[in-house]
Amino acid sequence: MTALALLLAVLLLAIAALHLAWAAGSTFPAASERELVRMVVGFKGQEQMPPRPASALVAAALAFSAYVALALVSLCAWPFAGSWLRSMGTVLAFVFLARGVAAYLPAWRVRVPQQPFARLDRRYYGPLCLVIGAGFTLLAAGYTA
Repeated sequence: MTALALLLAVLLLAIAALHLAWAAGSTFPAASERELVRMVVGFKGQEQMPPRPASALVAAALAFSAYVALALVSLCAWPFAGSWLRSMGTVLAFVFLARGVAAYLPAWRVRVPQQPFARLDRRYYGPLCLVIGAGFTLLAAGYTA
């Protein structure tokens, strides 16, 4: 499970770095802010990225998720009772699985219909969240392979 935790941590930290870059004003991988909004936000009528502190907060949450993944396999210290760690892993599993499933729900598509976000969400973002959620499910359950 160490390999799984390391893979999740690297993946989550890479996504966190991207959100941190957006918080700093980068439009990578798009050519403009408007194009980036259409790629990664997708809400009807939205033309600007969310406030920079919101992107920084998402980056921090993703980095914390990476920390939890590593702590679940004892690669880093967890400052609270062990039961809190398993609970946090379970919460993260639920959050990522729910976000992954949302990509395929009609109600979600009504909220975020902009292209290319809708296509990218179904093809990449949703499945990625499902994989991350499955990884946290295994780590939180203490599965050993």
